[in-house]
Amino acid sequence: MTTETTEKVATWRKVVAGVLFAIPWIFYLLLPLYNTAQPELGGVPFFYWFQTLWLVVSSILFIIAVFILYPGRR
Repeated sequence: MTTETTEKVATWRKVVAGVLFAIPWIFYLLLPLYNTAQPELGGVPFFYWFQTLWLVVSSILFIIAVFILYPGRR
């Protein structure tokens, strides 16, 4: 016989995780703010290195959101 435990996630955890999930979407939708070639970083235009930077930032934010939603599960 298996018993399934259902843990309720606090509302504030859901809100914080939702905000963390939404931040990258907001920045990706604000294309006119970073649709430029200057400044360059190592010869790479700003448009490309900014998006690459946001891939890393998004991953970190998603990981934090998952840890907030599922505390204690590792």
